[in-house]
Amino acid sequence: MRNQDSPNSDIKAVLWDFGGVFTTSPFEAFTKFEAERGLPKDFIRTINATNPDTNAWAKMERNDVSKAEFGDLFEVESRAAGHAINGSEILPLLSGRLQPEMVTALGIVAKHYKTACLTNNMQTGHGPSMTGDAGKAAEIAKVMEIFEQVVESSKVGVRKPEPEFYKIACEMLAVEPSQAVFMDDLGVNLKPAKAMGMTTIKVLSAAQAISDLEGILGISLG
Repeated sequence: MRNQDSPNSDIKAVLWDFGGVFTTSPFEAFTKFEAERGLPKDFIRTINATNPDTNAWAKMERNDVSKAEFGDLFEVESRAAGHAINGSEILPLLSGRLQPEMVTALGIVAKHYKTACLTNNMQTGHGPSMTGDAGKAAEIAKVMEIFEQVVESSKVGVRKPEPEFYKIACEMLAVEPSQAVFMDDLGVNLKPAKAMGMTTIKVLSAAQAISDLEGILGISLG
């Protein structure tokens, strides 16, 4: 049961991204894939950042296309950029390694504050983590049980950084944006949250993110 006497009474909820926060960043896997294929560095991220609201990646995260359609659309986009890659080759790269110190921090935070996971994901693999490894999926499912709410782009039909995504999360938790902290590893996802009044933390590492959150909440998360 959450303690209603939160250490920082101005904050009522902590909202967390998943990939790149609770797991290692998929960008590491992208870089390795690019090196193995002889592709330009950050090629995949460049494709995903081109026409970011309407490209294959955005459509997949909103569940507007099937996995097969995503694969073909991504191939068209990557071919236009000089190196054809079917999107089916990219999907297995999305599931990183779970960071236990972040899970510990979540468990402590959940005793004092409302919590939600805000994840841009695709209906691929097992659950929100998008992993094809059933064992890893079961491990991550235990983490998901700690959150009061899990907001998945593939289920609600909008995605970060669309403002509606953050509004949905706040409505689910019955809090105002100004009462929430939001953590994400991508600055583009933090900007609209900050504009809405949220306190934001850009996650560069688990240790840094936990330290920053401790400073805001006034409690130890170790």
